[in-house]
Amino acid sequence: MTKPFVSVIIPTFNRKQLCKRAVASVINQTYTNFELIVVDDCSTDETSAEYLFGKNRDQKYLYLRNKINAGVSKSRNTGVSRSPAEWVSFLDSDDEWHPEKLKKQVEWISENPDYDIVQTREIWIRKGVRVNPPKTHEKIAGYIFRESLSRCMITPSSVMLKKRLFIEKGRFNESIPACEDYGLWLRITLNNPVGLVDELLLTRYGGRKDQLSFSVGVLDKFRIRTLLDLLENEELNSEQKSLVCKTLVKKAGIVANGLKKRNKVDEYERFRGIADQYRKYI
Repeated sequence: MTKPFVSVIIPTFNRKQLCKRAVASVINQTYTNFELIVVDDCSTDETSAEYLFGKNRDQKYLYLRNKINAGVSKSRNTGVSRSPAEWVSFLDSDDEWHPEKLKKQVEWISENPDYDIVQTREIWIRKGVRVNPPKTHEKIAGYIFRESLSRCMITPSSVMLKKRLFIEKGRFNESIPACEDYGLWLRITLNNPVGLVDELLLTRYGGRKDQLSFSVGVLDKFRIRTLLDLLENEELNSEQKSLVCKTLVKKAGIVANGLKKRNKVDEYERFRGIADQYRKYI
């Protein structure tokens, strides 16, 4: 088995203790041909290389700090731009890898060389309690563009992909504060199959108020913007275009109805107009 070099990128902001746990889960990987890049988005909680890496201080462990607070997309993109590796892997600072995560993925890509992206199954912890993901969130393999339109079917913390593919598909969108991964996965799944290591190799922690889902309002507004960008900038076949328009009409309608109930007339008209405009294409 070949042993490709992998860059692991952890973006973080004011999660000193959680990030240390994430870093430890990378350091403890049984697969060792990797480098770890932590990108600190101007934390004010004394996050530092000394705290995160401890005695593991060599060229394998890199700590970068953004000049201004620029968001998770900028942090991930910065990490990739500093990576010399063929493969990159992401880990959110509040999540945790299991020890054989990288090893299992490297073995999988060795056996499936036609794939440029692979993820794993995951455990969900919400407010300290393990919960079962809804059936709609179960990971699937292959060409998953259709399924990825309704919701993100790829988890950033579980994915490993070729750096070339990441760059070709436009990186993470730095102009939106949330759902930045939604657009990247859609651009990738348009024409690329997604591999799956059918094992629980990631633990995701949720239910905290510092997570983006608690702070950015209606997330579907950002997904709608992403879908509009997809229609404008990507080459879609007739089936893909119809699927995107159908999803766009549904999401815009839901957002519009919510705005109407809150008497936000101007925004309601805008999203209702989007739904009406694209209904003719489905």
